[in-house]
Amino acid sequence: MSSDYANYTVFMPPTPDNQPGAAPSAAPGGSTKPDDLPLPPYSSASKLVNRRGGDDGAAEGKMDRRLSTARVATPSKTLLLRSQTGDFDHNRWLFETKGTYGIGNAYWPQDGTAYANDDGSTRGGGGSVRMEDLVDKPWKPLSRKVPIPPGILSPYRLLVMVRFVALFLFLIWRATNPNPDAMWLWGISIVCEYWFAFSWLLDQMPKLNPINRAADLAALREKFESATPSNPTGRSDLPGLDVFISTADPYKEPPLVTANTLLSILATDYPVEKLFVYISDDGGALLTFEAMAEACAYAKVWVPFCRKHSIEPRNPEAYFNQKGDPTKGKKRPDFVKDRRWIKREYDEFKVRINDLPEAIRQRAKAMNARERKLAREKAAAASSSEAPPSTVKATWMADGTHWPGTWLDSAPDHGKGDHASIVQVMIKNPHFDVVYGDAGDHTYLDFTNVDVRIPMFVYLSREKRPGYDHNKKAGAMNAMVRASAILSNGPFMLNFDCDHYVYNCQAIREAMCYMLDRGGDRICYIQFPQRFEGIDPSDRYANHNTVFFDGNMRALDGLQGPMYVGTGCLFRRYAIYGFNPPRATEYHGVVGQTKVPIDPHVSARPGESGPMLEHPDHEAPQRFGKSKLFVESIAVAEYQGRPLQDHPSVRNGRPPGALLMPRPSLDAATVAEAVSVISCWYEDTTEWGLRVGWIYGSVTEDVVTGYRMHNRGWRSVYCITKRDAFRGTAPINLTDRLHQVLRWATGSVEIFFSKNNALLASRRLMFLQRMSYLNVGIYPFTSIFLIMYCLLPALSLFSGQFIVATLDPTFLCYLLLISITLILLCLLEVKWSGIGLEEWWRNEQFWVIGGTSAHLAAVLQGLLKITAGIEISFTLTAKAAAEDDDDPFAELYLIKWTSLFIPPLAIIGINIIAMVVGVSRCVYAEIPQYSKLLGGGFFSFWVLAHYYPFAKGLMGRRGRTPTIVYVWAGLISITVSLLWITISPPDDRITQGGIQV
Repeated sequence: MSSDYANYTVFMPPTPDNQPGAAPSAAPGGSTKPDDLPLPPYSSASKLVNRRGGDDGAAEGKMDRRLSTARVATPSKTLLLRSQTGDFDHNRWLFETKGTYGIGNAYWPQDGTAYANDDGSTRGGGGSVRMEDLVDKPWKPLSRKVPIPPGILSPYRLLVMVRFVALFLFLIWRATNPNPDAMWLWGISIVCEYWFAFSWLLDQMPKLNPINRAADLAALREKFESATPSNPTGRSDLPGLDVFISTADPYKEPPLVTANTLLSILATDYPVEKLFVYISDDGGALLTFEAMAEACAYAKVWVPFCRKHSIEPRNPEAYFNQKGDPTKGKKRPDFVKDRRWIKREYDEFKVRINDLPEAIRQRAKAMNARERKLAREKAAAASSSEAPPSTVKATWMADGTHWPGTWLDSAPDHGKGDHASIVQVMIKNPHFDVVYGDAGDHTYLDFTNVDVRIPMFVYLSREKRPGYDHNKKAGAMNAMVRASAILSNGPFMLNFDCDHYVYNCQAIREAMCYMLDRGGDRICYIQFPQRFEGIDPSDRYANHNTVFFDGNMRALDGLQGPMYVGTGCLFRRYAIYGFNPPRATEYHGVVGQTKVPIDPHVSARPGESGPMLEHPDHEAPQRFGKSKLFVESIAVAEYQGRPLQDHPSVRNGRPPGALLMPRPSLDAATVAEAVSVISCWYEDTTEWGLRVGWIYGSVTEDVVTGYRMHNRGWRSVYCITKRDAFRGTAPINLTDRLHQVLRWATGSVEIFFSKNNALLASRRLMFLQRMSYLNVGIYPFTSIFLIMYCLLPALSLFSGQFIVATLDPTFLCYLLLISITLILLCLLEVKWSGIGLEEWWRNEQFWVIGGTSAHLAAVLQGLLKITAGIEISFTLTAKAAAEDDDDPFAELYLIKWTSLFIPPLAIIGINIIAMVVGVSRCVYAEIPQYSKLLGGGFFSFWVLAHYYPFAKGLMGRRGRTPTIVYVWAGLISITVSLLWITISPPDDRITQGGIQV
């Protein structure tokens, strides 16, 4: 049998071990030269062998590619067995011959001359090839878009279209099929349904293009904080950042909460010399001032402790109160000792803060008594018969001087709304170089090799005088913008409410990835989602608002960007100043389908601010005020906020290493200029609040300010971090929650009746973005139709009629199709947004509760303000005390009566009475009409299901309902009963045995 395979041949590629003379020969002396090694078949120096075995080179290289198995040596037999497919075994060849893969950044030969050209010359005309020629680090973007999977987004868009068609056909069917027996009922229902369809379309269309984003923190450090030829020392080349904290009344906003917010910001992971923190105390209270001074003292140990042990979160109160093992992930042996000491220091810090109000009062009392005594002694020494002059009851600082702000006992120039400007640099600008601690610097803590620098911190209180409109929070923000431009002039600004703190110390760096990336010069702000803690586990009143923050805002990120919704937003200073973006696009066509690039120097609309002219000294005072230092800082802030010009695709960039120079120290003239720009007269005859800075004239100044920037062509980005960026508190009490919604809705009504209405927007606003802003101004008016629709089931049960003549199969099919598509849309929206079904249902419930109470009040208040100039205030009239102070959710059960409770109470009472009336009529009727009872009863039950959180909130803890609720329920029941008797009086005829009597 072996003879059958005697002439069997195997075709193999030429390899070093099957070529004649391929074995390396030892040179004299036992050394082997590199040239004696066999060359790989794919190297540039290998000879070409034709298919017949002919060699184009030396004769000894001739060979026949057909080899008999009888002549294969032992190593070749192994190679043959491993190469039955004809593939060359590279791994074996590399191991046995010490060959290489070639040249590149995966492997580089030690001898650069091994890979020369065919003529023996090397690349470049001579010399070895250097590794640096091929292993230069490639350019990397700082961020990227992460699209929603098509398997989720495509069905979502399809369902939106299907539901739109179904709604369109349903409304046509409803309009062409009236109920002749109850035209009034049919008319009310059809009007409400048309409005709801329009409202759903405004809310749904901007959600068609949701996206996710991801930031590359490693690339940010590599570009801005690594040693490069332009930055040999590896110093941070990141731009400066000004952080703003707003507070107004220390007795409503506890100083301890504000101090914790400050400490979390001072300890955040950002270059110390590039971080500047400001707090605006709009009340000018000494309590806030001294609380911040105490916080600065505690920051000297808290900030290095956070850096040494990588603490998260860096809010002391949140850190020490979090559950779980504090030693998890900690490796330093002195962590437990350090934490124990820091915790004791924080407890003492809290005691000092809590004692400040009484300490300030006692100090003022003692100092004022001393002043009165000195005045009496001076009068007695003068031997005058006149009475000694009366002394004012001043508020004193710890150094024995008068407090320039608001006094405890109001006095001229020292009252609320009447005090001077205050600028106090509590922590100076730190040293530009890193300052490490030494073992002996602190008695109990070892900060060796830990940066002990603290960012600059400034206390501000703008001047207030009677007769000036100070524009509330928007005015305070603009004052901080001007003062910070004089003192630090960071090209980016981050604003916080006093009850929000940094929960993720890397969050600011993630925002910078978007601002400093390619195309980041067109981004005006980065909005973070608002996250809250202290909310009850069931989130009864939808305080987390996740449907808006994780659904609507994420969807807007796929358009022109999310809206500005207040705290936790990082701004580009140049955009706040009212300038146009460096590149802008106009959207032409019915739905903005045509993009037209335009000149950025052209204003978006008549009256909008464009860039300064060639002579800024002539134009700037009219727009920004008469501070020369402030005007000169504008161009500097614009330049420092540009991305790095490290790639041809980066436009409008700056060279690397441009921000490495140390900042000049502050002097008296600079601080004096900062005091002048926050005076109450500085904004006179300027465009602050009109086109520059935060916009005045609305209680929702945040939405209006963001709208103005989008209207000029800027874009924004929604930054959702893996760990929550910031956290804050939200009202969990029903009354407080409704008043919060009332304020938002009132601002929306003001927007609708102002020039900030999206219908008047420029062509630089995308069509779907315009729809989103239009929905912001329109949604409160839905309350009018929502109240009527919530009363329709009761009216149906009272009248014995329904919105349709009969429960027609067509009506039921349309209703089923619309409901199923809504459920499927909800499921897919939950899928791409990450919200839970329970959160979605809570949002729907509170939409009905707020829509029939706060939104209606906002519409009424807005209309009266616009038409008659009448301001309406919905104040609290009663308050129930908390039963358990130790319960963290005790506030949830507080009952604070307000007039906003009346419409929901009326709807609940009317629907309950209507269900009783409908069931009674059906039971005692000769011919029961179960279809009408079923229709009215089902929708009435559906309305009551939405009001379940409201009813539960009125019951308080353990079902203890306040007396006033019973009073109003009784009044509503009596009123409805009398109204029904008046409309449909009972018939005095009775039927007995089929005979009318």
